Amino acid sequence: MKASYHQYILDFKRPSGTSRGVMTQKETWFIILEQEGKRGIGECGILRGLSADDRPDYESKLQWTCEHIHLGKDKLWNALLEYPSIQFGIEMAFLSLASEHPFELFPSAFTRGGKSIPINGLIWMGDEQYMKQQIEEKLAQGFSCVKLKIGAIDFDKELHLLRFIREHFTSKQVEIRVDANGAFAYNDCLDKLNQLTVFELHSIEQPIQKNNPDKMAELCKSTPFPIALDEELIGVYAIEEKELLLQKIKPQYIILKPSFVGGFKGTMEWIMLAEKYQIGWWITSALESNIGLNAIAQWTYLLDNSMPQGLGTGALYTNNFNCPLTVSEGKLWYKNNLKWEFDFNEFLKS
Repeated sequence: MKASYHQYILDFKRPSGTSRGVMTQKETWFIILEQEGKRGIGECGILRGLSADDRPDYESKLQWTCEHIHLGKDKLWNALLEYPSIQFGIEMAFLSLASEHPFELFPSAFTRGGKSIPINGLIWMGDEQYMKQQIEEKLAQGFSCVKLKIGAIDFDKELHLLRFIREHFTSKQVEIRVDANGAFAYNDCLDKLNQLTVFELHSIEQPIQKNNPDKMAELCKSTPFPIALDEELIGVYAIEEKELLLQKIKPQYIILKPSFVGGFKGTMEWIMLAEKYQIGWWITSALESNIGLNAIAQWTYLLDNSMPQGLGTGALYTNNFNCPLTVSEGKLWYKNNLKWEFDFNEFLKS
């Protein structure tokens, strides 16, 4: 078996804002396996400034992984514990190599085109007019669940945007999730949560910055509506540490990005613990290309979680890889009449 790694820069169609700043490009890496005339591909979806494995030795660890590919998926996964995005890339690449088609990793009613996955429509941060425009588009497209990134513009303006949705749609018609990405200060966080309550929100992700477990536990105990942990899970590797975190904070939900938490295996550890402690969960992608998104979507379908998942279509980028994933009426579909536009030979040359 041969293994190689390759960097790829995804270009956003328009600058995309979070509470940590505005992104115009997204770096990603691919591991390609070759054996007996077959090829497999896995995406290592690192997000600089957020991923636990955003480290100076990231590329050298990719090189080490390719040089030690003979160890196999399980031994490599254990050796890469502090590199969750590479763990995921390895899992994906081995599955891809073993599959009849390199992009059909988990055959199911979803990949046959008969079933779909409900997803939330993501509203990116921006000025009030841009966010309002996105909200109107998502609602017109038939989404019954929208997720707003908040914490970057004036809080009163964000309340105004939420009021705009609720003036037109009840909580039974449209579920609203908000994601603060840790932007709220602890001192006034509960006051802000109380102001948000009138909009009958489903949940708020990561209201305060991670690594404040005592404060987060207090918020989860006092909150008027559910809190979901997201960034809080990043960099927690051992299953014992995961359990201690959930026991301490007692969140209402956790949000799982396979690229951030050790791929399918790492995500399943969190799910097992969440269900043990009656904590809700859902899966989201982390700005991967369509290659990583496809693997996450196919796997997520098998989990049979009826909640809207956080799976985009990669429509954010100008240079994504065309694929069968499409969104219709707020659901993600795998349309078999659409083909993958990915040529291994061309990619390896580039």
